[in-house]
Amino acid sequence: MAEAARTADARGASAATTQARLARARDWFAARGRRPFDFQEDLWRAYWRGESGLLNAGTGTGKTLAAWLGPLLESSEQERPGVRVLWVTPLRALARDLCAALAESAAALAPHWRVEVRTGDTSSALRAKQKKRPPQALVTTPESLSVLLSHADFAAALAAVDALVVDEWHEFLGSKRGVLLELLAARLKTLSPGLRVWGISATLPDLDGAMRTLLGPAGRGRLVRSTLSKRLVVDALIPATMARFPWAGHLGLALLPEVLARLERARTALVFTNTRSQAELWYQAIVTARLDWLTSTALHHGAIDTAVRARVEQGLKDGRLRCVVCTSSLDLGVDFPPVDTVLQIGSPKGIARLLQRAGRSGHRPGETSRITVVPTHALELLEAAAARRAAERGALEPRPGLTLALDVLAQHLVTLATGGGFEADAMLREVRGTSAFASLDDGEWRWTLDFITRGGAALAAYPRFRRVSEADGLHRVTDADIARRHRLAIGTITSNASLAVRFVRGGDLGFVEESFVARLKPGDAFIFGGRTLELVRVRDSVVYVRAAAKRTRFVPRWQGTRLPLSAALGGELLELLGEYAAGRRSAPELSALAPLLEVQAAWSAVPTAASLLIEAHQSREGHHLFIYPFAGRIQNEGIAALLAARAARERPHTCSITTNEYGFEILSAEPLSTREEDLRRWLSPENLAADLAASVDLSDLSRRQFRDIARIAGLVDPGMPGRGKSTRQLQASSALMYDVLAAHDAGNLLLSQSRREVLEAQLEHRELAAALGRLRQRAFTIRTPGRLTPLSFPLWADRLQTQTLSTETWQTRIEREARRLEVLSDSAGRRR
Repeated sequence: MAEAARTADARGASAATTQARLARARDWFAARGRRPFDFQEDLWRAYWRGESGLLNAGTGTGKTLAAWLGPLLESSEQERPGVRVLWVTPLRALARDLCAALAESAAALAPHWRVEVRTGDTSSALRAKQKKRPPQALVTTPESLSVLLSHADFAAALAAVDALVVDEWHEFLGSKRGVLLELLAARLKTLSPGLRVWGISATLPDLDGAMRTLLGPAGRGRLVRSTLSKRLVVDALIPATMARFPWAGHLGLALLPEVLARLERARTALVFTNTRSQAELWYQAIVTARLDWLTSTALHHGAIDTAVRARVEQGLKDGRLRCVVCTSSLDLGVDFPPVDTVLQIGSPKGIARLLQRAGRSGHRPGETSRITVVPTHALELLEAAAARRAAERGALEPRPGLTLALDVLAQHLVTLATGGGFEADAMLREVRGTSAFASLDDGEWRWTLDFITRGGAALAAYPRFRRVSEADGLHRVTDADIARRHRLAIGTITSNASLAVRFVRGGDLGFVEESFVARLKPGDAFIFGGRTLELVRVRDSVVYVRAAAKRTRFVPRWQGTRLPLSAALGGELLELLGEYAAGRRSAPELSALAPLLEVQAAWSAVPTAASLLIEAHQSREGHHLFIYPFAGRIQNEGIAALLAARAARERPHTCSITTNEYGFEILSAEPLSTREEDLRRWLSPENLAADLAASVDLSDLSRRQFRDIARIAGLVDPGMPGRGKSTRQLQASSALMYDVLAAHDAGNLLLSQSRREVLEAQLEHRELAAALGRLRQRAFTIRTPGRLTPLSFPLWADRLQTQTLSTETWQTRIEREARRLEVLSDSAGRRR
């Protein structure tokens, strides 16, 4: 009877049933003094017709209720054991808030329903309870969902699932977590043929493409968009005096008084930084300047202990906190009603990130979202103006999906083999139903099966790589130890090994990376979690500390936290510079930057979207070639390496390369040609892949990339809890594995994948080809200014910071050179 009712709903609810459900939803809204928006009702109706799709709606417009009430009202009418709604979130920290938000409406509309969380933080007692009696709605992450599917008994409970909701789909798209999620969705569709899948996102440019990736190439979907307009206000703190020769971070905490003034006027403020280290320093600066705010100011980032972060989040909801200094750890989440002010330290580096963070204020329908950019150097004012204009036009960065990540596929197959097994032909059809593996050919499939059953050609003699066995057409994991180790290693998030930070007398603070701790000795002080700590000892993967009396600015560094400028934002910067060059100052930030840009125009030229600026001059250091593509740091690195390699092939030379978000410097003993025909040849997109591979040590980069692939694919065992391997041990294991496979199994597809990922992910081959194509369309403006200009000075300063000077610090030399150039520009100005 229940299955018949479910099948009927999959074909579409009757008009009477639809109206009855709508009436219940409207009554629930009315009891709260509200009414549903049209887009919310559109999604409910689509869901009740049996459709899957994608919801695109702004932050704070009611996305969660739009995706939730449809499944809740339908599934609660039909009693069946098992999980009925799976809600996947990108962050464990979001799961608690989402669970509370979903439970509120469930208590009124389906009081018999249980809404629970299942993540790595879930207690063993609750896990055991969920195994015996699964909740009707489960909020989880891709990794935890994969672990659930590795248990045959819980996989059976997921056969009752009616709806899979993927929150913040843009956070998964284009990553291996997204690939894993595609595979998990395909598995759930097999277990529950009537499953409906809905993604939620506020910041995606190619909505149709994003929906196809989520649903699979053959999946038909419905795109639901909110027509609600949400006012966005983006401004910047403009320094009273503008340096004409800026360098990265030169403003430092100089704008602290202005930040404090903004915080004074705020009810509750979020101060976003782009790195955890920066968050630590700004938190210290704020509470040091305003000791009376100590109990109402907090710090929040992903390395801080989960319990501490939960207290901070509750303080935000309750309105007890005046200010929280945070990173992307608070980019996402449910409503923080008190927040009325958002500050962004430094440029957001991306348009979508600006919108996401701005949306944390005015997080209600009809309210205004506001964000103020606090520049860390003068040119970030221009980035603020460019991001604002792009956001107003709705221009967002593309997020293409990943394909053929065989390490993720291998892990997923072992997961399913651990959870009851799979039949190869049926599994191949299932896998090819995803966008990530739609083009998987028979050879790649056979290789993947051989890899998980024998370890491949080079590892077939080692029993631990024979993880999956086949019997009677079923692929299964039969070894309990292999199953246990696999469950502990499930996931695609890789990072340096981390050590817990704990007070000697008890109390967890969070974690720092092993590489940072290796630089410390007992008695050293460092800042972490908003406290100044002293290292006591390191034992059993725990860093024991005590409160330190001494002052320090030494903060941990975490790998991979630096955000690059997006190519889309770089294009907007050039458009704005073009307007300035044409005599139009369309933004207050352009007017503020006028002193800097006037010197740049007088000594050289101002780059635009129509012209590529190239500067060359000679100094005591050698011959400098500066080029400004404004393509972002990663692509600028690729362009610089390509140009240097192509030039050296024609005339051998030794050079050093420095890059930033706007351009790059090549410093050499002998001058590189500045003839336009030579430069155009060196910057051509033709034969890019081969020349790019020749310009870098591709084998070394591939070996480094293989570390992550080996871990995800199960080639490297991270160890058991409490006995985990160090980063150095894991690196040595993966490097050895790479060398063995390269020598004895050169056709191993994971080696090919590592080389492909270097080109596509690290060197951004496709984006680089597009950037070179754009450069080809631009005129070349070649100047020989004879001195550093406002655009070349930051590159020179960045290079200087990496050099060791015996008689003076790099900062002293940079500041002295900046003063000298300021004097020169003043003199030139008086002559004009």
